[in-house]
Amino acid sequence: MPSAQGQGAPAALALFDLDGTITRHDTLLPYVAGFLRSHPARAPGLAHVVPTLLRFGLGKADRGELKSSLIRATLGGVTRPEIGGWTARFVPRLLAHGLCEGALDCLARHRARGDTLVLMSASVDLYVPEIGQVLGFHETLCTAVRWSGGQLDGALASPNLRGAEKARALKALRSRYPDAAVTAYGNAASDLEHLRLAERGVLVNGGLSTRRAARHLGLTCVSWR
Repeated sequence: MPSAQGQGAPAALALFDLDGTITRHDTLLPYVAGFLRSHPARAPGLAHVVPTLLRFGLGKADRGELKSSLIRATLGGVTRPEIGGWTARFVPRLLAHGLCEGALDCLARHRARGDTLVLMSASVDLYVPEIGQVLGFHETLCTAVRWSGGQLDGALASPNLRGAEKARALKALRSRYPDAAVTAYGNAASDLEHLRLAERGVLVNGGLSTRRAARHLGLTCVSWR
């Protein structure tokens, strides 16, 4: 979901994944866990995730279904003000303690060159746009979750922005910025699909097998701490 757009054709687009690329770890589980610590009466809802988790382990449910199940079981029915209040506490804590210095340095270099910065994450729009805004991204693309009136439903309102969906998002950005060269950063095997479409694809903090696959595709591998 766009949060802002640059004007005119940029010199370049710099696309950054979030979890494991800019941050040192996943963000959704800490987001949910932190909320549950403040609302322990909701913790038993985790039991409702188990059937989907089992189906996921058997290959009968995908990551989007698992993500939706977790959100619905733990945050379903929470009001917009409650979610907004928790996000306002969560994001500063994450930014203070959970970011890779290498990512911040890289962002600063792209910003100094005048590149358009796009945060592209499979994590959800309960908090990702706020992270993008604080870090100075021009645009944020992430997975949307559904609301029912003023309460969180938790079902996904958009495709889970992962793998092939990121590749589609990159192609859509190219149609909007046809003259822009793309540099893309990601950390997971699922990111290789869109990294290979960029003029410069960079695998960040990848595991051994993922680094091998990335090098086979001609991608750059870096380590950010």
